[in-house]
Amino acid sequence: MRYIFSIVVVAMLISTTQAQKLTSPSSEFKLNFELDAEGTPVYSLNYKGDQVIAKSKLGLELVDDERSLMDGFEIKEVTNSTFDNTWTPVWGEQSEIRNHYKEMAVTLAQANMDRHIIIRFRLFDEGLGFRYEFPQQDNLVYFVIEEEHTEFAMTGDHTAFWIPGDYDSQEYDYTTSKLSEISDRFDDALTGNASQEQFSKTGVQTSLMMKTEDGLYINLHEAALKEYSLMNLNLDESNLTFTSWLTPDAIGNKGYLQAPAVSPWRTIMVSDDATDILSSNMTLNLNEPNALEDTSWIKPIKYMGVWWEMITGKSSWNYTDELPSVKLGETDYSKTKPNGRHAANTEHVKDYIDFASEHGFDALLVEGWNEGWEDWFGKSKDYVFDFVTPYPDFDVEEIQDYAASKDIEMMMHHETSGAIRNYERHLDTAYQFMNKFGYTSVKSGYVGDIIPRGERHYGQWAINHYLYAVKKAADYKIMVNAHEAVRPTGLRRTYPNLIGNESARGTEFQAFGGSKPNHVTILPFTRLIGGPMDYTPGIFEMDISKLNPDNNSHVNSTIANQLALYVTMYSPLQMAADLPENYRRFMDAFQFIKDVAVDWEESHYLEAEPGEYITVARKDKQSSSWYVGNVNGTTPRKTKIDLNFLEKGKTYAATIYADAKDAHYKTNPQAYKISTKTVTSKSTLKLKSAPGGGFAISIKEK
Repeated sequence: MRYIFSIVVVAMLISTTQAQKLTSPSSEFKLNFELDAEGTPVYSLNYKGDQVIAKSKLGLELVDDERSLMDGFEIKEVTNSTFDNTWTPVWGEQSEIRNHYKEMAVTLAQANMDRHIIIRFRLFDEGLGFRYEFPQQDNLVYFVIEEEHTEFAMTGDHTAFWIPGDYDSQEYDYTTSKLSEISDRFDDALTGNASQEQFSKTGVQTSLMMKTEDGLYINLHEAALKEYSLMNLNLDESNLTFTSWLTPDAIGNKGYLQAPAVSPWRTIMVSDDATDILSSNMTLNLNEPNALEDTSWIKPIKYMGVWWEMITGKSSWNYTDELPSVKLGETDYSKTKPNGRHAANTEHVKDYIDFASEHGFDALLVEGWNEGWEDWFGKSKDYVFDFVTPYPDFDVEEIQDYAASKDIEMMMHHETSGAIRNYERHLDTAYQFMNKFGYTSVKSGYVGDIIPRGERHYGQWAINHYLYAVKKAADYKIMVNAHEAVRPTGLRRTYPNLIGNESARGTEFQAFGGSKPNHVTILPFTRLIGGPMDYTPGIFEMDISKLNPDNNSHVNSTIANQLALYVTMYSPLQMAADLPENYRRFMDAFQFIKDVAVDWEESHYLEAEPGEYITVARKDKQSSSWYVGNVNGTTPRKTKIDLNFLEKGKTYAATIYADAKDAHYKTNPQAYKISTKTVTSKSTLKLKSAPGGGFAISIKEK
C-alpha cells in the first residue's frame, strides 16, 4: 500500500444527549443521529438537501437477554475524524484508489446494565457506511444474536432490481418492480430455485439497487462480511422500510460473537448518476488493508476450460455411468465401463492446452478430473471428494508436463459437494498436491446442501469457512475462485488472493434455459458492487442443441454482447468459456478475447441505466491500449461515445466489433461486423446495439 496523504482531526463530546450530525467531504451528504424517547438509536440520511433515508432505528436483539442492545441507551461519547489517503490495489479496475471520508463514532451506554457499544459512521462522497462495535467489557463478553434490527426507511415507492432473500443461493434472474409489488411478484421470482418455506415473502438480497421517481439511484449492501451472518432485507410494505434479516444457523440463531468484535458495515450509496454507483470504491474502502506481505504470486488470469461441454450436456464430469463401490482413493474403476463421454481425459485436455497456448491464454481449468462424480450426481447425497485422486484416464503428471511445455498453467477444481468439514480436513493435502504439480489457482465449488445438515451457505459457520480456505490458500501461494460461496463484500482488498467469485447467475444458466437478455445490465449494479464475478463469458454458439441435441436452451445474447462482457463484467479472472471448435468458426471476433486485458490502469463508466445498458472504457495496466464494452437490454439503442479519455496528442487505431444491422439475441445472434477507424481524444463514435446485443472496441496506439 502506498499512502499519499492522511489527515485526522478528532473532537470529543462527553455525556451529550444532543442530536449528532456528520457531513460528507463534498457536503452533499448529511447524516443525522439521535436517540428517541426510549433510548433507541435512530439515523437518517440526506443527499443534496433531500432525505433519502428517513428516520430508521438501529439495534440488535440478543438471545436470552431481557433488554438486548435495542434501547435504554445514553450517548456517552462522540468522536469525529477525517481520513484521506490513496492506496494501491494488487489488481483491480484502477491502479490507485482514494479513500476519503468523515467519521463519527458514537459510544452508547446502557447504564443500568453497565455495558456499551459503539456505532461507527463513515460518510463518503458516494454514501454512508456504518457498523456496530462491541468493545471488551465485563458485562458483554459472549453473546448470541437473535436478530439484527437495522432499518433502512425508504422515502418513496422506488423501482427495485431484486432477487429473493435466499439463505443458500443467489442464482436468480432479477425482477424489476416497485417496492410495493415485491410480495405480489415473489412467487414468480422464485423460478423453482428453492423451497418457499425458507423465505419471507418480502425478503430480498443485497446488493439491492433502486431508482426513485426523481431519478436518484440508491444501493443497499454490506462490506467486510466476516465472522458474522449474511444480511438480507425484509420490507415492511406498510411504511416501505427495510429491516436487516440475518441468515440463521441449524438451530435458528443468527450469530455468535465474543467481544471485542464488530459487525460488517451496512452501506448506502446514492447518486443522481447511475455511473457513480458502478465506479464507487466505497465497499473496498470499508475493508481492511492488504494482510499479505508478499503478493508477487497473485496475478490476473485469462483462461479456458474443459467445462462448457459438461454444462451443456455434450460431455460428462463422470468417468462411468455405473456406481462403483466407493472408498476414497481406493475405487477400482477397472470393474466399471467408461461412458465414453468423460471430458477430463488426458488426450482431450491436451487438445485444449494446444488451443489455449496457440492463442495466448494463461491457464486451463479442467473439471471432472477426480474420482467420485458418478456417485455424487444424485446417487449418494453424502458423497465427499478427496481432491487428490484422479480418474484412470487423467494423468496429472503427464498433463502438467505438457502444459508447462506450452507455457500454460493448470487451474485446479475442487468441488466440495457442500461438505465443508470434509474439505477442511483435506485442505492442506489438497493444496500441497497443487503445489507439487504446479497449480497456482483453484476454482472451489459448494454445490448442494451444506454438510452438516441444517447449516446454510450464508450463515456465520459457512462464512467463517470461506475465509479460512482463502487464508489457508495464501499459505501455499494459491489464488481462490469460489463458486456457490457467499457473495463478495470487498474482502479481496484484505486478501487479494481471493481473485474471483461466482455467487450469482453466471453463463451456465444460459445452458439451463437462458437468463434474461438484460441480466448483464443489472449484475454490475448488484452482484459486482461487492467485487468481481467469474461470469465465464465468451459463448459464440447460442443454440445449445448443436452441442447436445437433448438440450434446447438458447444463450440470450449476441456475439458482440459476449465480447463486451470482458469489459463490462469486471474480473481479473476472465474465461473464454466456449469450445475451441466454436471459436475457430469466428476467429475474427475471437481476436478481441485474445487482445482484451484483465488488469486495468483506469476505468471510466461512460453511461449506464440498470436493466437497460452499460458502456465502460478501461485502460490496460500493461500498455497504452484501451478497451470499450457496451451491453444492451431488450430495446435497440444508439450510442454516441466521446473518446476524450484517450491521451491528448496521440493517434490510435480502433477496431470495432458491433452488432450487424439485422442482429438480434434470439433470431440472429451471430450477426456482427468488424470495422477499423483512426481516432484521437477528439473523436466520437456513433454505434448501434441490437436487442440483447452491444459492441466491443479495442483501441491501440499507432
